[in-house]
Amino acid sequence: MAPLPKKSNKTQKSINKFKKHKQVNPVPVQPKTTETDWWDSFWHKNSTAPGYSVPSDEEQGFKYFFRVSKTTFEYICSLVREDLISRPPSGLINIEGRLLSVEKQVAIALRRLASGESQVSVGAAFGVGQSTVSQVTWRFIEALEERAKRHLNWPDFDRMQEIKFSFEASYGLPNCCGAIDATHVMMTLPAVQSSDDWCDGEKNYSMLLQGIVDHETRFIDIVTGLPGGMTFSRLLKCSAFFKLSQNGERLNGNARILGGDVLREYVVGGCSYPLLPWLITPYETNEVSDSQSAFNYKHESARLLAVRAFSLLKGSWRILSKVMWRPDKRKLPSIILTCCLLHNIIIDCGDTIHPEVALSDHHDSGYREQYCKQVDPSGRTVRENLANHLQQRMQLDAHGTSAATSVHLI
Repeated sequence: MAPLPKKSNKTQKSINKFKKHKQVNPVPVQPKTTETDWWDSFWHKNSTAPGYSVPSDEEQGFKYFFRVSKTTFEYICSLVREDLISRPPSGLINIEGRLLSVEKQVAIALRRLASGESQVSVGAAFGVGQSTVSQVTWRFIEALEERAKRHLNWPDFDRMQEIKFSFEASYGLPNCCGAIDATHVMMTLPAVQSSDDWCDGEKNYSMLLQGIVDHETRFIDIVTGLPGGMTFSRLLKCSAFFKLSQNGERLNGNARILGGDVLREYVVGGCSYPLLPWLITPYETNEVSDSQSAFNYKHESARLLAVRAFSLLKGSWRILSKVMWRPDKRKLPSIILTCCLLHNIIIDCGDTIHPEVALSDHHDSGYREQYCKQVDPSGRTVRENLANHLQQRMQLDAHGTSAATSVHLI
């Protein structure tokens, strides 16, 4: 092999000059320090700030501001840490010139979602600018949406058995797999983007969120991104859940024999939904029989789990209960999903959602209840069988006899 040509003196001088320049003016990959004492600074600045009713206990104060305990907070940080440190900082520096820690980034995002306050207000609480709050929050949303998927999915067989057992034990509804409801997330839109589709029945611009919850008010299925001008029944029919259930690919677990009839799995919903074999709605309140009235009472008790879940969701993550100022409609579904994931993570971590954070009124305050007149004959039969079963169970219970033998697994 021929020898490599020697470097010219001119080339060597250029290399030496470049090396010397690097030694004199190093370009660090990241700032030397990160801000690790963010909580002490935040607590000192905000615990006595006017307008807040902050608990004096620091642990409770942490939960007041971020909706989660410190243990759950650390778990959330572990989910998104790799994503938040693997990308360039892009100016994520506080006013003291230190790189924002992962913990402070998560805290900023949680505070923005929990309070629904403006980016300027949230930034002032942490000593960062509005653009930093915007960038940090969106990076957090993208990361959690990807890394926390397992916290919101349709239950496997064993988990579904737990759900059905709880619904039957608490409400007397055999083979019930959950409760369904929907809510509006209100927003303002620029005139060029406004349309009748996004304008709902109460003349607000809004986006819909439909959710199915289990006995722990945990979301097991959601659909969002569709305009508020839709009825809840139309929203249901646009969802993958509807198509899967109609085709027998969902709510297709073990059926039950109820009074000689086969009872498939189902969910309960309000009068905004159609009566279907797998979605059971209440009887109309006019001239109902005693058995129908008793069924409505049990049904409503179970359905209120979904109402409660949405009140907790929008009360905990107040960004969903306030009117969003000109949101990107392509990004808003990700914000909504992230709040649902956080709701579930709190439950999955054994954390508690304080009842006082729930909205004091209905999660869709100001919206009139919709009524869907669609009735599937098979759904009517299922509802009648359930009403008769509940009446027989109450009679047996009154005589001190177990009603468990009246329902059989197939």
